[in-house]
Parts: sequence; C-alpha cells; structure tokens
Amino acid sequence: MNSRKIVIEPVTRVEGHGKVTIKLDENGKVDDAFLHIVEFRGFEKFIQGHPYWEAPVLVQRLCGICPVSHHLAAAKAIDQLVGIDPDSLSPIATKLRRLLHYGQVFQSHALHFFYLASPDLLFGVDAPAEKRNVVAVATENKELAKKGILMRKFGQEMIKALAGKKIHGILAVPGGVHKTFMPDERDYFLDGKQIPNIDTMIEWSKEIVDFMKSYHAENAKWIDSFARYPSNHLSLVHKETGALELYDGRLRSIDARGKELMNIADIEYSYHFKEAVEPWSYLKFPYMKEYGRENGWNRVGPLARINTCTHISTPLAEAERKIFKAYTKDFPNNMTMHTHWARLIEMLHCAELMKELLLDDDIMGNDLVRKGTTRNKGIGIIEAPRGTLIHEYHTDDKGLITKCNLIVSTTHNNEAMNRGVRAVAKDVLNEKPEITEPMLNQIEIAIRAYDPCLSCATHALGQMPLIVQLEDFKGNLLDEKVRS
Repeated sequence: MNSRKIVIEPVTRVEGHGKVTIKLDENGKVDDAFLHIVEFRGFEKFIQGHPYWEAPVLVQRLCGICPVSHHLAAAKAIDQLVGIDPDSLSPIATKLRRLLHYGQVFQSHALHFFYLASPDLLFGVDAPAEKRNVVAVATENKELAKKGILMRKFGQEMIKALAGKKIHGILAVPGGVHKTFMPDERDYFLDGKQIPNIDTMIEWSKEIVDFMKSYHAENAKWIDSFARYPSNHLSLVHKETGALELYDGRLRSIDARGKELMNIADIEYSYHFKEAVEPWSYLKFPYMKEYGRENGWNRVGPLARINTCTHISTPLAEAERKIFKAYTKDFPNNMTMHTHWARLIEMLHCAELMKELLLDDDIMGNDLVRKGTTRNKGIGIIEAPRGTLIHEYHTDDKGLITKCNLIVSTTHNNEAMNRGVRAVAKDVLNEKPEITEPMLNQIEIAIRAYDPCLSCATHALGQMPLIVQLEDFKGNLLDEKVRS
C-alpha cells in the first residue's frame, strides 16, 4: 500500500504534546488505538539531593496551569517531614491553604470550559479549525466569553493575594503558611469595586451550570454516547461524611456500577497502588494492586469526584449534584462528556466555599506555623482540578530528598484516555481510507474532556506535537496528520 502524509500540527487546546496511533485489521476496521505521551523530563530524579523545604517551590515548575496544586500537595508531604499531619496544622493555615486551593480549582475549571471546551460544544465537531477557539466564542457569544474571562481572573487574583503571584507564587511553608490575609485583601473580593465580587461569581457559576444542562437537553444523544465506556472512579472524600473533598480526605474507589472497591487513608496509597509501564509511552498506568492491571485502573477528576462522593457540602452545588445523579438514577456516570457538566458543578462549589472562607475572620489570624517531631517520609494527596494528585518524598538525616514519587491526575487517567481514543477511533474511522479533519478533532475531543496536563504527567518539557497515525494490519503507514 502507498503511504500518505498530511501535516497539521499540534494537538489543540490541551497542555502538552502526544501522539495517537490507530491500527486497522485486514478488513480495514479499527483493531486498536494508543495514546502515546512522547515527552520526558525526569522531575522525580533531579529533585533528589535538594533540601525538603525546597520541594513546594520546585515542583510548581512542573506546570504553569496547575502550579498551586503541586505546591499544596508537596506542602502536605513536607508538613509530615516536620512532624505535622493535616489535622495538626493550625486552623488558620488550613483555611488559607484551602482558600488558595479553591481559587486554583475555580480558575482552572473556568480556563478549561470557556477557553478549551466551549468551542467543541458551541460549534460542533465539524466546525472549521479556525473557528474552534476562544476568539470565535468571544465573537459569537460575547457575554459567555466575558464571564469566562472574569471568572478566571477572580480565581487568579485570589491566588495572587495569597501566594504573591498568579503563577508560581508561594504560600505554604513546612508546617503552615508564611502570611495571613489582610482586611483590604478580603474587601477586594467582597465589595465588587475593582472586580466582580464573590456573590457575582456564585451567580455566574450557577448560570453556566444551567447553560450546560440546557445544552445537554438539546444534544443528549451525542453527549451521552461520545467516548462512553465503563470504568472505576477514584477520588478523595471527606474522612467522616464521604462528602466531596478537594483538599484532604480518604481515598475512595468505586466500580462502574457503584460497588466500593477501596476506602483507605491517603497515606496508605503505596500499599494499594502499582504503576505499569509500556514501551510506547512515557506515561505510566496506575492501578489498584488488589484488582490487577486489567480491572484496577481508575478514572479521576470532576466526573469521578461526583461519582465517589456521597454529597456536596454547599447547598447550590449539592442541588446540582442531585440533578446530575438523577440522570443516571443515582448510579455512577460513565459518560465522558458529562465531565464538563461535573466540572461546572465543582466550579460552583468552589465559589460557595470561597465565600464561606472570605466571611471567616480566622483567615486574618496569626497562628500560621507549627512543628512536631521530624520524620523521613512524607505523603501529600490533594484533588487537583484534573483529579487525584499524589506527592511522596523520602529524606536522609540531613533533610535532603533521597526519593520522590509523583502520580499526577493525568497519569491516573492514562488508561481512561486510551480507552476514549479507542472508542472514538472505532466509531469514526472504521473502513475509512484517510483521517479527515473532523475525525481528528473528535479524537482530540475525547482526550480534551479530561483536561489533560501531559507535561505534568510525564514531568516533561518539549515541543513534541500530537501526531495521529493510521496503520494497516501489517504496520504500513496509511495516513498521518500533525496539527499545525
């Protein structure tokens, strides 16, 4: 067979770069598909030898999109190295860290939905490539775009107020935080004089959830079926109530029908998880040891969190969760595109949580740092915007890091993304002679639903594009596209 090469580069509206290979059988039908992550940086290795207190600063450089999540996961681990468990942290430090975290999740969800996902929803998979971007959204739906930009700004301003900078700032130190919240900083988010205030953020978040519900009602057939497949779901939940928990809790996993597979203390994760490797990707494949590689993998992120929790602690988000769960008759939701709906419910939840903390005078207190008995191992787990994020550090007696293990959200979702790509490939590429632009876009949509952070997951830096290759059963290249 003759091979063809069509160059379009790289994958759009995801952070990082990768490659998809689609293999056909003798009859021209899709036999298998793989998402290759082709970047590598080796962050876990070069952090060795650094003093443990540098970790919350260093690991932020994994990513410019979710540095706060790495900062706080590392900080939770480093707290343990100085003898402080989450429950031993001062209430003021905990509340300030939570406020920073909720601002991060809020702005990241706004970024993904308005900037990256909304073009897929508003213009459809067949829209021309030049239209599938936030500029086109702003041109055709100015009010939606304006709210998206200002909502993201609100979250970033919260990060700046607490950490000093919107990107790669610093709040957490071993055993606490280094600064308190000032009255004028609180007023900035409450009075609405310089930016829309927190009540406006709650109102707009509710409106966006309503928008998503209306969109789903009109496009249910596509939303419900696209890249749909059963999976386990993993997230932190509240230690006592099982509620949605983003900062600190127990690790809970359920299967596709809702059966509980695991409910453990977060620091016990290493006894229950293994990471498989494949020669065709730098991205590992985590799974629960008890259930094996084939049955022990999990989806993580907004969809998983709504599935694994028993309820949401804030009233508006809880009301929306009930509507979301009613659609699947309270069974776990395994519909990939419903991740966007779940993401918006979480955004509303974060807005409500930020208001609660902004009205709490404790955030302006001064009991900021505590110390305990030094240890040589620390584990910090947090729910990053994209899902469960794990940091583990070991140190020698001089406080130098001897071992580092990072399992980021996109790593947990590796198997899920591969299955999504496979499902879409079989649906749109069977017996097709070439990869068309709409086909390529649908593969990207399946990946983009997870809001993947590929350079975080591989701890990598580079300029690799996403390449999609179509091969026959003999391995001959039939077609190739590279995003341009």
